[in-house]
Amino acid sequence: MPKEIRLAKFAGFCYGVKRAVETVKKLKSENPERNICVLGELIHNTQVIDELESLGIKSLKELPQHGDGICVVRSHGESPEVFEQIKKAGFEVFDLTCPDVKKVQKKAIELAKEGYYLVIVGKSQHPEVVAINANARQYSDNVIVADSPEQIKPYEKELKAHKKIGVVVQTTQMLSTLNEIITTLTPLSKELHIANTICQSTSMRQSEAIDLAKDSDLMIVVGSKKSANTTHLAEILKPITKTIHIETENELSNYEELIKSSNKISITAGASTPNSVIESVIKHIEKEN
Repeated sequence: MPKEIRLAKFAGFCYGVKRAVETVKKLKSENPERNICVLGELIHNTQVIDELESLGIKSLKELPQHGDGICVVRSHGESPEVFEQIKKAGFEVFDLTCPDVKKVQKKAIELAKEGYYLVIVGKSQHPEVVAINANARQYSDNVIVADSPEQIKPYEKELKAHKKIGVVVQTTQMLSTLNEIITTLTPLSKELHIANTICQSTSMRQSEAIDLAKDSDLMIVVGSKKSANTTHLAEILKPITKTIHIETENELSNYEELIKSSNKISITAGASTPNSVIESVIKHIEKEN
């Protein structure tokens, strides 16, 4: 029986990632003689980072004391302190923080200023969350980060005493995680202000993938293991049907038997996965069909 291979509509680059990659390339082409660098990796994808390196756009692991040229702030955003450090080092700052991430930062600041005890739902070490946290802490020390109800427990007394609790969410988080934390916070608060700041692209990507998984023998999630939204996709789909998470088509050789035994295969991809990588995965499966 020939395999049915379906590709999700909402697979690959989201608006923020597409904007970041295209803008950095344009910046280099318009300023060929200037040093163009990015603080951290522009996006979580090795192929894209390698391509940018080949164009002369470097990823800085840390900020040098003295620099020149243009330093790009990636889509995850940075703290106000880091923006100042970039300027002090001698760089011109080019801010490519994703507009959706900017909205979370603004909402976090607003809630902190209004006296809410702020709960940021997300991974504490994720660069987007680090930046949201730093922005909010300019105005209040009553800020915590949690990606599970267990991480709320040490702060229960403080939260209950404060009464007013505000919630913002990392843009690539799972709705199920937000719901679990809201359930934990509800009995602790007199006033609970929830800003569901999961970006629309993430919500649509997750929703569509769930629908595909319900009617698939196998789901293939393509994208970096370092990408939060991609790993969340795989986590969401695994309880529904057989799911594998790969970075490139080269990893498909590890799952030959599983692919052979699956008639309905659906493919989705994270927000930082280029079309070229997704197409290579599809071609590889079609070739084996």
